[in-house]
Amino acid sequence: MRHTPTFVLSDADEVKRLIRENPWATIVSHTDEGIVASHYPVVLEASDDPDAIVLVSHVGRPDERAHELGDHEVMVIIQGPHGYISPGWYPAEQIIPTWNHVTAHLWGTPEILSDDENFRVLGELVDHFENEMPEPSTLTLDEQGSRRVAKGTVGIRLRVTRFDARLKLSQNKAPEVVDRIIDELEHGEHYAQPALAAEMRRVRDR
Repeated sequence: MRHTPTFVLSDADEVKRLIRENPWATIVSHTDEGIVASHYPVVLEASDDPDAIVLVSHVGRPDERAHELGDHEVMVIIQGPHGYISPGWYPAEQIIPTWNHVTAHLWGTPEILSDDENFRVLGELVDHFENEMPEPSTLTLDEQGSRRVAKGTVGIRLRVTRFDARLKLSQNKAPEVVDRIIDELEHGEHYAQPALAAEMRRVRDR
């Protein structure tokens, strides 16, 4: 990403929050055949190191071969709330629009999970999202059938070795301009993005 010191996000805990709240990730690999990108959900795995960022996920076969997973480093992109910011929300003399966003790029070499560990991770992934449902589903409702389906997937663990993240939320604007942008994103008739407004409000108020 473009180096913009005002918007750099270096706090690992904030990156973890971004992942928890936006678990649909893009996995990018530079392979012998060229650049490959796929999209899968990821969840954070607990670590003894409080600063470590560890992701677990899976890919559907044959994506593990397309990405050459385990052979080299991959980049995982996490995209949080984002949206267009109109200069109509700025003072009259400011006429350049922008795009606010929260984004993280994370790098590491995936570890391929065993079949048993992959099934465990798949079960935890399902439980993680199903816990919000009034009657949660789980792979254990039909473990034999679920294991058959799981054979079509390959589990991965990614221990992040470095990341580059941005929290670009109009921090370079005057407080009254930020308030106007938040109001437009929350209640405006054009380009409303309540989730982005919530991110801006959280950064403004901390």
